[in-house]
Amino acid sequence: MKAIREALSLALPYWHSEERWKARGLLAVVIVLNLSLVAMTVLLSYWNREFFNTLEARDSAAFFHLLFTWQETDSGLMPGFAWIATLYILIAVYALYLRQALQIRWRRWITETMLAGWLEKRAYYRIALTDRGTDNPDQRLAEDAKLFVDSSLVLGLGLMRTVVTLFSFLFVLWTLSGPATILGIDIPGYMVWVALIYAVVGTWLAHLVGRPLIRLNVQQQKVEADFRYALVRFRENAEGIALHRGEAEEKATLSGRFHAVIGNWWALMVATKRLTFFTSGYAQVATVFPFVVAAPRFFSGAIPLGGLTQTAQAFGEVQTALSWFVDNYSELTQWRATVARLTGFRDAIDTAHAAAERGEGVQAGRGATDSVRVDDLHLTLPDGRVLLADGALELKPGDRAVLTGASGSGKSTVFRAIAGIWPFGRGRVSFPAGEAPFFLPQRPYLPLGTLRRALAYPAPDGRFTEAEIQAVLQEVGLAHLAPRLDAEESWAQQLSGGEQQRVALARALLHKPKWLFLDEATASLDPAAERRLYELLKERLPGTAILSIAHRPAVAEHHDRHLVIAGGELAETR
Repeated sequence: MKAIREALSLALPYWHSEERWKARGLLAVVIVLNLSLVAMTVLLSYWNREFFNTLEARDSAAFFHLLFTWQETDSGLMPGFAWIATLYILIAVYALYLRQALQIRWRRWITETMLAGWLEKRAYYRIALTDRGTDNPDQRLAEDAKLFVDSSLVLGLGLMRTVVTLFSFLFVLWTLSGPATILGIDIPGYMVWVALIYAVVGTWLAHLVGRPLIRLNVQQQKVEADFRYALVRFRENAEGIALHRGEAEEKATLSGRFHAVIGNWWALMVATKRLTFFTSGYAQVATVFPFVVAAPRFFSGAIPLGGLTQTAQAFGEVQTALSWFVDNYSELTQWRATVARLTGFRDAIDTAHAAAERGEGVQAGRGATDSVRVDDLHLTLPDGRVLLADGALELKPGDRAVLTGASGSGKSTVFRAIAGIWPFGRGRVSFPAGEAPFFLPQRPYLPLGTLRRALAYPAPDGRFTEAEIQAVLQEVGLAHLAPRLDAEESWAQQLSGGEQQRVALARALLHKPKWLFLDEATASLDPAAERRLYELLKERLPGTAILSIAHRPAVAEHHDRHLVIAGGELAETR
């Protein structure tokens, strides 16, 4: 029941969203088509009866009529198989086509909704820092969302079709099976009761045999995602690994992750083998069991050959419907694992949003003055250790300040707090209204796409003119990249660390922010290039306040103020 409640909590928002009428209409059509398939199956059972009765009677004319046109029977006018098959194919094709259309619409909505929630209020960053149980969000957005939608529709429609099939053929089977006398007791519709007992026992045994699959499927998704993440991380850090000659260590790490995949896969194989032994045997027995049960009535002359085949088909349909749980047990365990992972991801997003709304962490807002103010800043690490006990800072337009301190003293954390993304601590940061800060980390972020897009980020790549971009590339020493502005490459791998930092500084020159924060943004450059770029910032952005984090003493020469973090205190030395 918990899995059903969680699945409903994931599914219902879509059916009440702005797309609800299109979604409900499409679902209604798909349901009608699936019910039509059940009706066609019932019709085929009656056609089967007449067809085999015709064979038993050796009536060649009726035989061909039942194949290609229609035939008058005791049950009424029976269409030929060609008509039934044509209509069945049309219904089946459009039932699948429209279901797939609904799948992609639902998947698009749930993916976009979860992606928006993950990005909103920087939940992705808070989750990465605080929620160790929410691993591999990329898998949850890309794979689990798809699996949830696909499995929910396939299993849900399958269950609905199964229930309707069950009641439709229960009526047929009850009518055909007649009574049976056991120990002097007349049991009406005895084949219905035999089918019920057969399916209930099979379902119970399948649950006992297949129960370990639930846990193993959850674990398999986790270890597969962990291995994939390790490979992506290896690719992104290929240069550093090559320089360190770390192939052996990386191979050991990747092998360890992959061995976890293999180990769980073997356990999954064993559990699946046990379940398959049971379900295969169950299915094989089910092919002849209806004939065995119906044979006494046929041999006694109570039903003709056509009646025997219809009885066997009806019994098979009832038994299959009642065995839906057995036949879909493996898929249900995978669906349950997917629901658990997606629900955990959704809950982590909600928790991050709630923390942001409660005002946890440093609060960023708009101030009444023309300066940036940081008041009562108290910062801790996730484990509670204090980085900064009490700090205050004011930056005025045009200020040039440098922040120094020992490694691990909290310099970068102060920047994260000023940006409003650090959730551990308290204090307030205020910026003048309408003036957003611009942050350049030591490792620049280069988005996927063209170099033009990387330069304009986070603005659209059409924000700046060709002349502006060409000029700034020349100024920062990247004129050689101008011919490749519109080339889509993996720029984070193509460019050296120094070139990436030049791209980031070019980005700042294009955006011309009022408040610029540099976290060792020139650490990969040689001193001469660093000096030229700081002079360029001073020349091109004279009214911009700059706060730099740096370890090199030479950087301080380009700043008027010197701030130091030491012993958990923030102080200004000049």
